[in-house]
Amino acid sequence: MTQGHTITIEQSGEHVRVVHGGQVLAESDRALVLRETGCPPRYYLPPEDVRLDLLTPSDTHTHCPFKGDASYWSLPDAADLVWAYPEPKPDVAAIKGHLCFYEVEVS
Repeated sequence: MTQGHTITIEQSGEHVRVVHGGQVLAESDRALVLRETGCPPRYYLPPEDVRLDLLTPSDTHTHCPFKGDASYWSLPDAADLVWAYPEPKPDVAAIKGHLCFYEVEVS
């Protein structure tokens, strides 16, 4: 990490639910919460808790200097709604294979 920029990852201990258009896309009690300087907390869910059958891989890829290269998935009415880091940088290796959504409900 660069000076002043931090990322922490821990078990959230909360129930995380993702709903889009009235349909449950994901529900997990095993989410990881990633806190990064300047960003809202992001919940990374194990793929077993995500309705992967509803998602279509996107051609979008982005690069984060702190986390690595992200791949994205879409719904028919929501482009690039979900992302993951297939090969994250060593400092954030815990999120490997987990999926993250822009909007989640936490309880």
